[in-house]
Amino acid sequence: MQVSQNFYSAYGLIIQSDIELPELCDVEPPENKEDVVQIVVGQIDQTKLTEQNRKGPYLWAHDMSLWLKIPNVATFEILDGRHIVIEREPNVDDDSIRVFLLGSVFGALLFQLQYLVMHGNAIRVGNRALICVGRSGIGKSTLAAAFMQRGYPILADDVVPINASGVALPGFPRIKLWKQAANFLNIATAPLKKIRPGIEKFNVPLETNFCTEPLPVRWIYLLNSERKRQEIEIDAIRGMGRFKPLRRNTYRLQYLEGMNLQAQHLKLVGKLAGKIHLARLVRPEEPFSAPELVDAILTDIAKQD
Repeated sequence: MQVSQNFYSAYGLIIQSDIELPELCDVEPPENKEDVVQIVVGQIDQTKLTEQNRKGPYLWAHDMSLWLKIPNVATFEILDGRHIVIEREPNVDDDSIRVFLLGSVFGALLFQLQYLVMHGNAIRVGNRALICVGRSGIGKSTLAAAFMQRGYPILADDVVPINASGVALPGFPRIKLWKQAANFLNIATAPLKKIRPGIEKFNVPLETNFCTEPLPVRWIYLLNSERKRQEIEIDAIRGMGRFKPLRRNTYRLQYLEGMNLQAQHLKLVGKLAGKIHLARLVRPEEPFSAPELVDAILTDIAKQD
């Protein structure tokens, strides 16, 4: 069997992959390959996908092991924070595989490596990290892109791992934007590649707007919207009230429960809660103005220092 020569870096990891990952940064093969994350295309032992391990319609998990089935794309096996197996469906394209590999699958891998993984976007402000979290479709990536246009580099998009010291790790130099969001920010989509065929969402390369340094997390903003609201409001969350929002905005909570990692996760949430400024930001549902949100957040940040 031919050994893959594709080596990449992301989240402080060296990754060797059977499939090409152009969104990630290329690196030279390391001398010591013991700590390399291996991504291989192969067959998965289906006998592991038992009813006892089932955690959802297409999700199975056990201690340090998780299996995720994406219909018409692939089944992924993630083991011990070091091994990913991809059993692809016939005629599936690599772009569709990468959409789930670089999101849901990497999220599970980072949990196995004992990180607190937030569902949001991380931005460099000074020498610290700002993270914006919230439900899907609230505008996290659009807001991050608006920060980027102001000269603030992006640390990570969608999946943000934070270590036990409260430091966020850089992902890879790409942000995903829907066509409507790109148009709003005057980002031309004609030269960009869709994240997968048939979806009007694009990979936006960050190039010089990517932060490659791990940074301590200082601010986390919970994004929300209200239909009748007329202006942006930011309210700090203090004391014990910080715990539930941080837990609620963790990436794929069912992964933690399935792999029995809740105890470690609660410790990480508790440690992070004591280090950060956490605030709830509520904006008008319409119109959505990313530049105004950037101004509001930067004004609030200035009050904390």
